[in-house]
Amino acid sequence: MINSSLAEVAAVSTKGQVVLPKTIREALSIVSGSKLLVLVDGENIVMKPIEQPDSIEFSELLKQSQEWASSVGMKETDIEEAIQIVRKNKRDSR
Repeated sequence: MINSSLAEVAAVSTKGQVVLPKTIREALSIVSGSKLLVLVDGENIVMKPIEQPDSIEFSELLKQSQEWASSVGMKETDIEEAIQIVRKNKRDSR
């Protein structure tokens, strides 16, 4: 179990880079190239390590997603339309 009371200070560089303190990297097994999900909640920034699924796990996730989409009647064109709407909304909000 990870020590939930672990706290360190990190500085932001002029390029906006943050170096995670060694104690935190070691506690969470974060190594060079690790991916972190970065969330903003009000004034708080939360970083959560994420792991990419291996090919077998990815295949299973894809299969589950396809089965769910089929069960709710979703078609490939629905996804394409949703992507176009999101892209248009992003362009319009700029």
